Order: sequence, then C-alpha cells, then structure tokens
Amino acid sequence: MLKQMAYDELRNRYRLYLQNRDYKTNTIRTVYSDTFYLWKNGSHDMFWRAVEGGDAEAKVLLLDILRKSTTGDPKHLVNSYLSHIRRFRVFLSEDEPDQMTEKQIVSPAQPSKPILFRKKSDLGIPNPSKEQVDNYLAKWDQLKNYRLQEKALDKLFRDLCPQNTDISDILLKVSVLNDFYSTNIFSVNVVAEHIYELDIDARMKEGDPTLVNDIMQNTIGESKRNFYSFASKYCSHHNLLDYPIYDSYVDSVLRYFRYKDGFAIFKNEDLKQYTRFKCILEEFRNFYRLQDYNWKCLDKYLWLLGKEYFPKQYRKKS
Repeated sequence: MLKQMAYDELRNRYRLYLQNRDYKTNTIRTVYSDTFYLWKNGSHDMFWRAVEGGDAEAKVLLLDILRKSTTGDPKHLVNSYLSHIRRFRVFLSEDEPDQMTEKQIVSPAQPSKPILFRKKSDLGIPNPSKEQVDNYLAKWDQLKNYRLQEKALDKLFRDLCPQNTDISDILLKVSVLNDFYSTNIFSVNVVAEHIYELDIDARMKEGDPTLVNDIMQNTIGESKRNFYSFASKYCSHHNLLDYPIYDSYVDSVLRYFRYKDGFAIFKNEDLKQYTRFKCILEEFRNFYRLQDYNWKCLDKYLWLLGKEYFPKQYRKKS
C-alpha cells in the first residue's frame, strides 16, 4: 500500500511516475518537492488527510502549515500547493502505480478512466512561465492592427461611454465590439436592449462574475442564444482587472495544460460556466507562478498561444 510507504520511498515512486509522463526535469523537481510539503513540514497523517479529504480540508491544513513555516503570504501560496495535492490524487487513481519501474512507460489513459495527461511532445507547447508570457506580450505589441483596435475599444468603453444607462451608448459598444471581434451577433439592437434592461453598472464595478452569464443569455425571435465570449469581452473592456476573457483559443490552451500538467481538475463544460472558468484561470496562474500578471496580460498571452498552436479550421467554399 502506498500509504504505508516511507517518505523517501513514496517520493521516489512519484518521481518515476512523473518521469514516465515525460515532464521536464525542472517541473519534476518542483512537483517532487512541493507535493509533499505537508508531510515535510507537518506529518505523515496530515499529508494523507489532505490527499484523502476534499479540497476544503486540504486548504485548511495547508494554510495552517504555511502560516507556521513560510514568510510569504499563505493565501497567495496555498493554491499552488493545493494543485500539487490534486495531481497526486490522480497518481493514486492510476492502475497499480506501485508496480512502475524506471523502464515502464505509463499509458496516458487506462480503459474506463478519464484522460488527464498527454505527452508534451504531442504539440511541443512551451510551459507557461514569466519568460514565455513576456515573450508573447512583446509579440502582441508588434501586432499593429490588434494594438490599435484595443486602444480604440479602451477609449470607447472607458472614456467616451463608460456607463450603461443610455441605450445609444450600449448599442455603439455592442456594434463595435461585435465588428472588431467577429462575435456573430446579427441582432445588435436586441443585445443592446437586453444589456440596458439588466442595469449592470453597479455589478460591473463590483466585478460580479454572474453578470457574464446574465448578459450572454439573449432571445432573438423565437431562439435562445448564448453569446458567452461576447459577454466576457463586454465586461472585460469595462473592468479588465475582474473579468478575464473567454475565447475558444483560451479554452484549447487550458485543456492542453490540464492534460499535460494537471494544473487543475475540471470538465470541458466547466469552461463554459464563467464563475468556474475564472477559478480555473486562477489555478492556472497560481500553478505556473504567474501572479505578477493581471487578467489582461494573461488574455493576450493565452490568446496568441492558442492562435499559434490551435488554429481554427475553416471549410473551403465549393
């Protein structure tokens, strides 16, 4: 039983698992150390309580130990350690992990089990890091059309029409946003009226994540339409610090790194629930230690990364 293994024996077994998953050496070193933080700084029982309990119990235990053993902000650090606990649970769920050897390659997926990892060699996407984010932000600055478009939207949303109490202002913002982002809203008047009726300004200022869900749900004719990406963009351009943007490229990148590194455990459909989407992005930011970047910077990085590695396929017209 893994639970009866000694500290060093279990860590070495876990290291073999990570090596068989084709992780980078630096990533293995970090995971190999941080996963067992509770055991090293607390106790064997505390570690297994966190692993076998839910996230809520694990977070309480981690916060308690972090307050005693680090000079950093425990609330700032806890999610990163929690993500390591989640990944270790996946390791435990594999078929007979204690039978692994250094020559054995673990299958990315066992029958009847969800796929949680794929080899990074599938696409060769560089691991998220400050260096990578800065690299893509520099690329963004070189894209004149996108840069000028963002500048125009900022002027419209923040300087010219910051409020949503005038239907004409809302209609102008919906129309320009729809045109710039090609969000396929063919009845901008209906969407503008819907936003006007919601009376959104107070909620927008507070950063209420449920507002995205309310804005996206529209009835056009007899059809119910969900303009999810548009709604996140509309909120983001009003309040970029509280509203990250959902986009299909971002969706693809988050799924990829879920498979590759297990930074969070979530279903694909969770990304379509904005409150959950925002939590997943927070886990992504903490896991890869990108807390120095706000949502807007991460939006640009994830969008360009997704556009590069997950280009959309368009049918050729016959």
